[in-house]
Amino acid sequence: MSDTASLAVVIVSGLSGGGKASVLRALEDVGYEAVDNPPLQMLEDMVARGDHKLAVGIDARTRGFDATMVLEAIGRLRANPALRVELVYTWADEATLLRRFTETRRRHPLVPQGRVLDGIAAEQVLTADLRQHADLVVDTSDLPLAGLRRLIEQHFGAGTGNEQSRMVVSLISFAYPRGLPPEADLVFDARFLRNPHYDPILRSGTGLDEAVAAYVEADPDFANYFTRLTEFVDFVLPRFVQEGKKYATITIGCTGGRHRSVHLIEKLANHLTNYVPAALNSPDDTRHWRLHVTHRELAREGMQGGFLTERPVALHEESDLDKEARTLTAYPQEA
Repeated sequence: MSDTASLAVVIVSGLSGGGKASVLRALEDVGYEAVDNPPLQMLEDMVARGDHKLAVGIDARTRGFDATMVLEAIGRLRANPALRVELVYTWADEATLLRRFTETRRRHPLVPQGRVLDGIAAEQVLTADLRQHADLVVDTSDLPLAGLRRLIEQHFGAGTGNEQSRMVVSLISFAYPRGLPPEADLVFDARFLRNPHYDPILRSGTGLDEAVAAYVEADPDFANYFTRLTEFVDFVLPRFVQEGKKYATITIGCTGGRHRSVHLIEKLANHLTNYVPAALNSPDDTRHWRLHVTHRELAREGMQGGFLTERPVALHEESDLDKEARTLTAYPQEA
């Protein structure tokens, strides 16, 4: 059965206070039937009886919870070609979780009579395997609720059914002093390039401005660096696709996360909207990924366009040579 006809099932897990309930509500808003914390033994039967997109919340509070058992159940569900099953894991850093529990005056479900910190630590251990095997890991520490809803809508909302089999490539600019994005698969450093921060005229601008972009690109090593960066990305992304990876996150950092890294991410996004290797796809549709761009520090400052903007990836028309190359790749001749 094709992806367009398969039934979508999203398993949502994560840390208490990490945003799981908000993700379930967002999935409900885009047409999923949402069930929170059913007994683990009921999961497969519930999916088997369903005929509608289903979102199921499973965490350490779930009766009979065991991360290994959850992963085994997901594995059995994925063996059914009529299902398209994804695991989402939500979390936040310790300080954020503590603040959320304090603000809501809730006790941690794992240690109702003890310290919240102890509950957070215990839950991190219990759910570690789920985080490691999740298709999508969402850090909600600095993510506003509206941003979380938008992320879920873009990944699972209307019109994404035909796109779901495509890998999502997230490009993120960031500031090193504020920490690496924890979801990063690839990290590149732009701190050696010319820094517009030291130009009083450019300091208040961002890498989205033409003058800042021109200043950064005037660095004598910029062109060579960007060429090598894109060569590596162009090499590794098709391999991610071949391996069946659903999400890939490429990050570029600089000191402030406003100038150099922002421009490089924008330039890389422009490159990836047009670069689509033909050898990996079908003759009638040769896009391989969906592209999201996030400028983390600009988003934290509330700047428009800083958070999760989706970029259209150009369709790539195959030439006869492309088709021949793809055929030879799919069906290599015996030596």
